[in-house]
Amino acid sequence: MDFGFTEDDEAFRVEARDWLAAHVPHATDRRGWERTLGAAGWIGIGWGEGGYGNRVAGLTRQVVWAEEYARSGASARSGHIGENLLAPTLLAHGTPEQKARFLPPVAAGAELWCQGYSEPGAGSDLAGVRTRAERTPDGTAYRVSGQKIWTSLAHEADWCFVLARTDSASTRHRGLSFLLVPMDQPGRIEVRPIRQMTGTSDFNEVFFDGAHARAEHVVGGEGDGWRVAMSLLGFERGVSTLAQQIGFAEELGRVVRTAVETGAADDPVVRDRLVALWAELRAMRWNALRTLGGSGGPGAPSVAKLLWAGWHQRLGELAVQVRGAAAGVGPSDWSPSVPYALDEAQRLFLFSRADTIYGGSDQIQRTIIAERVLGLPGQPKGR
Repeated sequence: MDFGFTEDDEAFRVEARDWLAAHVPHATDRRGWERTLGAAGWIGIGWGEGGYGNRVAGLTRQVVWAEEYARSGASARSGHIGENLLAPTLLAHGTPEQKARFLPPVAAGAELWCQGYSEPGAGSDLAGVRTRAERTPDGTAYRVSGQKIWTSLAHEADWCFVLARTDSASTRHRGLSFLLVPMDQPGRIEVRPIRQMTGTSDFNEVFFDGAHARAEHVVGGEGDGWRVAMSLLGFERGVSTLAQQIGFAEELGRVVRTAVETGAADDPVVRDRLVALWAELRAMRWNALRTLGGSGGPGAPSVAKLLWAGWHQRLGELAVQVRGAAAGVGPSDWSPSVPYALDEAQRLFLFSRADTIYGGSDQIQRTIIAERVLGLPGQPKGR
């Protein structure tokens, strides 16, 4: 696929940039911002025809929107999981009734979602999930019990898509189902924030104690959850990868400016590392465009994850190195009311330590490439 942008694409870019410039400064809260995006037709532009989304945009315009959003300085999207993970999964595997029920509220920014995959002891090894969903005696619902961890936005979400074991005698990837579970169930669902090294709480533990899920809200049918879950992971690293790289470029620019200001850029080793990071980021962009154009192959998402995770960690390490001794102390505007304040470089360094773990660890990504792309013998699995 030729990824050159046409004149119409560039006109669309101007429209998106102008709209964002007019609305981003007035965004007051994340949920309200989702409704603003939905009302203007900016959510679900990649869903295609069907009446579920808003605008209908081809791949190049999806890239344009993602890039301009990243450049605008707008806040991170609360609706990302619903728009970019759940929606493509429902479009591929959902029933007409499921699409009609769940896609319009996502497109309107009215309902937020979180992802119930990882568990203690079953993070990168997703087939080891132990959360169970038992059918009620009348067959109309499931009762979900278990624990999920590292669940982004669970404290804000209205719904959670949960990978759970519906066949109690099953093991590994067999007997799993993909359920849509409402989060507003006091006494049956508890969300506990996880405090990170940065002092923030972006992730949560979620405990299900007989939580209710309707039988008609199983996507793909009972026992077919593994296929649906793997399909969703394929959507996870699409157009949004390019927007992520815009953010990476801005972070790299700040590190370069700091290196010049502190004199660290006079060191030829530092200069070499900065140039290498710039070149690698350009290579990641072209790899992402090639993948979106259909030339990536089955291991492309794993290759992309390996590339950016290690790159971002190296950037975080360099960000504090070029600061020198100042990287070890708090910001100048520290106050007792904010006892754990960090500057941008410190947050980048600490948060990027997790990049090679979350979203599928580096070891898992290499295993996927080895087994599914190179055809090497698989690792022994427990039964």
